[in-house]
Amino acid sequence: MENVLVTGGAGFIGSHVARHCVGLGFNTFVLDDLSGGFEDNVPEECTFIKGSINDVDLINKLFEEHKFVYVYHLAAYAAEGLSHFIRRFNYNNNLIGTINLINASVNAGTVNRFVFTSSIAVYGAGQVPMTEEMTPMPEDPYGISKYAAEMDLHSAHDMFGLNFTIFRPHNVYGENQNMGDRYRNVIGIFMNQIMQNQPMTIFGDGKQTRAFSHVDDVAPIIAKCVQIEASENQVFNIGAEKPYSVLELAEIAAKAFEVEPNINFLDARNEVVDAFSDHSKVDRVFGTQHYISLEQGITQMSAWAKEKGPRESSIFSGIEVSKNMPASWKAVMEKSSSN
Repeated sequence: MENVLVTGGAGFIGSHVARHCVGLGFNTFVLDDLSGGFEDNVPEECTFIKGSINDVDLINKLFEEHKFVYVYHLAAYAAEGLSHFIRRFNYNNNLIGTINLINASVNAGTVNRFVFTSSIAVYGAGQVPMTEEMTPMPEDPYGISKYAAEMDLHSAHDMFGLNFTIFRPHNVYGENQNMGDRYRNVIGIFMNQIMQNQPMTIFGDGKQTRAFSHVDDVAPIIAKCVQIEASENQVFNIGAEKPYSVLELAEIAAKAFEVEPNINFLDARNEVVDAFSDHSKVDRVFGTQHYISLEQGITQMSAWAKEKGPRESSIFSGIEVSKNMPASWKAVMEKSSSN
């Protein structure tokens, strides 16, 4: 059996990719520091290692001991809006951590493919539908870190022959999502608020659009790409086709819980208004995809959420810049620090 490493495999998308890697017959190792994931998300067939991608000694030891053939890198803190205010944390985790893994992959000499989950945040604003041929123009530190990591993978391939596949997923939701994270994953936030009889919070007027992607439309393709020769050294948009407004999303989420939409509109924040992608390239290489509808996906996730129950919303404690932070976030943080 070939050894593979899944970073962030106790998190949301990573745990699903790890499950599909097991299904493909790989001996799957999961590395996660549990800062945003949960150990019970890790498939029981996997070997779990608690640790950070910024622990260089640990990374080098794992690559030396286990001779990984494929690396699936999904460990990240994917909070675009918050990334403006946690710039050092963002670059350490999302860029430097990735470089540590690339270095280890090159030095190990056993890695046949480095699979990296980037983001459509690399495109920035005003480029819809987003296609892989467009020149990325990220507008937030999160998108910048992801695009820098993409560029480094191209450089590592040219210099060292490290093969890669890059995926740019968008607005992924589904089972195993951390509903207690108040800074990312709007569907999880809505469900957590509904289960606590709180209003759903929307920044701005709610007319911003996203193509919300169920994890089952994303994780299987990421896992099997190493078996598709045509995906080698390529970049793919991956996710749902149809964009919805955040207002429409709130109505669908409320319906799944059989409640009336109760919405608290907050001041608009600095974010891309419309973000959805073209997926013709992934369809050409992997076959035409049949996407889970938003209504079906929300119904499926809500059943899981009801079983798990609400999670206490976390507060990020390491804010580096508070200037221009959304007032609702700042108020919560100030209240927390005063207690």
